[in-house]
Amino acid sequence: MKITAIETVVVNAIHRNWIFVKVVTDQPGLHGWGEATLEWKTRAVTATVEDLKPFLIGEDPARIEHLVRRMTHFSFWPLGSIGLSAVSGIEQALWDIKGKALGVPVWQLLGGRVRDKVRVYTHLRRAKIGAQVGTDDVSAFCDAVQETVEMGYDAVKLGFVPYSGYDAPLPTVRHVEKLAAAVRERVGDGIDIMTDFHGRPQSIDAAKAYIDAIAPIRPLFVEEPIQPGNTPAMADLARRVDCPLATGERLFTPREFAEIAETRAVAYIQPDLAHCVGFSGGRRIAAIAEAAGIGVCPHNPMGPVAGAVALQFDVATPNFVIQEEAVGLVPWFRDICSAYPLDLVDGFWRAPEAPGLGIEIDEAAAARHPFEQEIIPAMEAGLSDGTVTHW
Repeated sequence: MKITAIETVVVNAIHRNWIFVKVVTDQPGLHGWGEATLEWKTRAVTATVEDLKPFLIGEDPARIEHLVRRMTHFSFWPLGSIGLSAVSGIEQALWDIKGKALGVPVWQLLGGRVRDKVRVYTHLRRAKIGAQVGTDDVSAFCDAVQETVEMGYDAVKLGFVPYSGYDAPLPTVRHVEKLAAAVRERVGDGIDIMTDFHGRPQSIDAAKAYIDAIAPIRPLFVEEPIQPGNTPAMADLARRVDCPLATGERLFTPREFAEIAETRAVAYIQPDLAHCVGFSGGRRIAAIAEAAGIGVCPHNPMGPVAGAVALQFDVATPNFVIQEEAVGLVPWFRDICSAYPLDLVDGFWRAPEAPGLGIEIDEAAAARHPFEQEIIPAMEAGLSDGTVTHW
């Protein structure tokens, strides 16, 4: 069996373009799907997939580790978020091919199931674009959280913290404290609440002020309280607050996660399989975390192929905790799939049984949502004095 073609299918989903990667073989009808979505870098990622083709065309798709090494080593220059996303999409598609060729789901190739179902969480109103609610109106925000829970979730991730600088103004901290307490009172103790800081605080002290305000509601974790990549600062912050921390969506290599594990900087890591070299990188990262007693909560606010990949990974990963999803992002989320494994049942996804990733993209349906320049919400990130800050 040989690889004969590698194609990209781009689907516009308003705030991002989903980048699906299709690897085609010389076996009639046998191909694989992956997802390499990287917000607001669509042209760069699809071009990088083209650049990687010479390393892969004519090769045996079953030699997954070998082909990953060809893509990463032959590239010579270290691959950053753009390059590793392209590699990840291709790598996932290779596992899809292998599972289909052998007639088994990918989780069987990863050592088999360690669980029968995968707990998931969503965002406010399932991340539906245009249905967000601002944090100024506490009552309306709580109504939206309750509405989300009533969709069948027992865990939800919310944004409490505003765009921030190096300080945390007391009125703002007090409002965050009031908002968090109101949400907890509305949904009760049976619902896990997570909060994503998006790395907005630009100092440890500012991050600590907001975490201390939220800590009384006992969140499952506070995500990216400071910008990723400064492991000593994250470890320092972790020792100064009474709240589990999480990070990892913007980290890509085992070395970066090893630094997190060595310092016990967080309680949970959040690798994104669309950026960290797919299953190959994700398994290494999870093993590093397991050795340090750290749980895995994979990042995934993207398209249906990324969700299918995450499901296969989660089913076979011992230290998995909970999976992010955003299946409500657009109303036609599942319409572009002719096979779809991500149905929610009592707050869980069930272990799939179909060969490969268990998903198939309907390319005709996907073509109804072609590439467009995304609406970029990050462009609104700024302080009252006009300073650009982190989204």
